[in-house]
Amino acid sequence: MVLLGSGLQYLKEGVTPHMWCPGCGNGIVLAIIFRVFEELAYRNEETVVVTGIGCWGKADDYVVTNGFHGTHGRALAFATGIKAFNPRLHVIVLMGDGDCITIGGNHFIHAARRNIDVTAIVVNNFNYGMTGGQVSGTTPAGMYTSTTVYANPERDVDICALAAVAGANYVARGTPYHGFELEINMKEAFDKKGFSVLEVVSPCPTHYGKNNAMKTPVEMLKWIKNRALPKAEYDSLDPSMKDDYFPIGKLVDKDVPDFNARYDEIRARAMKGRTA
Repeated sequence: MVLLGSGLQYLKEGVTPHMWCPGCGNGIVLAIIFRVFEELAYRNEETVVVTGIGCWGKADDYVVTNGFHGTHGRALAFATGIKAFNPRLHVIVLMGDGDCITIGGNHFIHAARRNIDVTAIVVNNFNYGMTGGQVSGTTPAGMYTSTTVYANPERDVDICALAAVAGANYVARGTPYHGFELEINMKEAFDKKGFSVLEVVSPCPTHYGKNNAMKTPVEMLKWIKNRALPKAEYDSLDPSMKDDYFPIGKLVDKDVPDFNARYDEIRARAMKGRTA
């Protein structure tokens, strides 16, 4: 028996308990994905979950929809091809910060520029969690990882700001602590035509937390609670205080025609010219 509203019909049988570390936010995010799938009545044969490499890239192991597991940093390239070939499919791309931005940053920019109609759910754990906690492109400056033991000298990439400036139609940020709000933003992202990005800030409890005064998952969740602010509240802060916080919720929402709509328009124009 599947409980209504649980989304469990999208979970493969016999795959739990999952492989993620205790306190990791990935399980929360996956459960919300399943609930949104159910709320939107996504059919398995019309849905494709695309993943790359990394902790969050293992999420396709638990899903009964169509799946495509690609190489490191290339999940969005494969997803673009899938959606361009069959625009009727619901294409959801699950990536970590290393997979999406540090290695796959160029694909991320061009997916947003094309405004391809896929949804990217990026779990940002601030390091390469699967391979030992190395520094990534989203590791905050001054923080510690297994490869920056005296602090990270580089500035971090703001995933949502990059998505916005590159042309995404929908951009939002959430956290595992704010589960109800995350579910609302995820549904909006799935519903939006064009490229949608939902970043989930979820520091790695095994490596990043251990190295940065978040020794337990509870301390990690308290850190999220104290630093995540609704966008309106964040915008009202004095600029000198903004580095200590980050905005959550819907950040960009527009209705620029997506890639497939523009392609169909140009193709129709070309066919008309050919038959004239």
